[in-house]
Amino acid sequence: MTSPAAPSSPPKCAFEVQVAKEDFKFHAAHFVAFDGFREPLHGHNYRVGVRLLGNRKIGPDGYLIDFGDVKRVTKEVCKKLNNHFLCPMNSNVLNISISTRVSNNSTTAASEQSPPQQMTLTCQDGSIFSFPLQDVAQSPPQ
Repeated sequence: MTSPAAPSSPPKCAFEVQVAKEDFKFHAAHFVAFDGFREPLHGHNYRVGVRLLGNRKIGPDGYLIDFGDVKRVTKEVCKKLNNHFLCPMNSNVLNISISTRVSNNSTTAASEQSPPQQMTLTCQDGSIFSFPLQDVAQSPPQ
């Protein structure tokens, strides 16, 4: 005689999900620098793919993850990186500083806003790059 089956709970499984879409893309500038070498500043058109790995119970709806959430977050990341300079913040060959620009504009509207910040990168070869901080995507994020 067999015992009655216990109510089944959603199975737990290891999973891997890969998502790539035509609109997962961004455009950004960068340069590679390492000891004794720096390439010219240039840009690329990047396409993004997302790979998710994990262990998770399958939800009551039979799905592991909401692809709408994956798409939304990926599009937000691409939007934040689009048309920015990608800055390697942990580089051992770049001297990176962030400063506040002093404005001579004393209008009321300007005084209500926080002063703009500037990122300056000095390379081993003496090259200096300066970007408005809002145009920089810091990696890793600071």
